[in-house]
Amino acid sequence: MIVDCAIYREGHRSEGPEDFSDALAEARSAGGFVWIGLHEPTEDEFALVSQEFALHPLAVEDALKAHQRPKLEVYDDSLFLVLKPVEYEPNSDTVSSGEIMVFLGDAFVVTVRHSGGAPLKAVRSRLEREPELLGKGPTSVLYAIADAAVDHYLEVATELQNDLEELEAEVFSPDGGGSRHTASRIYNFKRQILEFRRATGPLALPMTRLAGVGTFGMHVPFVEEKAQPFFRDVHDHLTRVNESVEGLDRLVSDILSAHLAQMSVRQNDDMRKISAWAAMAAVPTMLAGIYGMNFAHMPELRWVWSYPAVIAVMAVLEVLLYRLFKRRGWM
Repeated sequence: MIVDCAIYREGHRSEGPEDFSDALAEARSAGGFVWIGLHEPTEDEFALVSQEFALHPLAVEDALKAHQRPKLEVYDDSLFLVLKPVEYEPNSDTVSSGEIMVFLGDAFVVTVRHSGGAPLKAVRSRLEREPELLGKGPTSVLYAIADAAVDHYLEVATELQNDLEELEAEVFSPDGGGSRHTASRIYNFKRQILEFRRATGPLALPMTRLAGVGTFGMHVPFVEEKAQPFFRDVHDHLTRVNESVEGLDRLVSDILSAHLAQMSVRQNDDMRKISAWAAMAAVPTMLAGIYGMNFAHMPELRWVWSYPAVIAVMAVLEVLLYRLFKRRGWM
């Protein structure tokens, strides 16, 4: 559905007409631009918008189906950018992502939002409070959306770092993370980092192009060249996020390896203890087995002190074995 539609002249808002072609013509004649916001539009709802603004059918298909990787596409009449804003729920330790599609033309911006985690309402409100920035045209909207999404990545990365420190403390606690749920928590955390990386990693190339960094120094159509320093700032923040995500992923892998090593050591300790107790049980079993064979001619079979002597030998051997295993740390 259409969430908002407005014309912006010199950074100030005025409500746009219901006919999108009239809104675009009015914006162009006034030297402004029209900004239309949609939330999970149906094919019929988006058909009128795509027709009036001459949006490329491949980009329209991506905007309707969603589930796209972050990317930047340049068409004859518009620019198409896909971002994946994320939200982190600390109670369940889950990362969820939404999608924002931005169509940018010479005098229009069309934003399509899917799922949650999209800061579009806050972005529009902030821009309307800064008419000087909004007066720069559609490029200012593209920059503000990208900047808001990437800044929130930094917040999510910080939340993940804090939770990872708690998980690390649990694994390396005195009991060594002995809970049977520890391994599943580590695997779940790794999956959340993977979900986060799917949003941040592919966005690096589009931000590099918009920032004009390196081999992508050529100008991107429909984006003001003067905006490149601002996109470079977003690019720098995104680089920090991606480095943080890489570090988190390595740490989780190391923590998982350490946890598995601890479990292996603990199992070895348990097996040594079991073996020690089995060895101690074997001595009296062996002696009792020998003297329980009921042969007619056996040494000391009729000796009056045979029973207490055998019991004493068993006790002495048990004490010796216990002290030996204790000294070696098996018990």
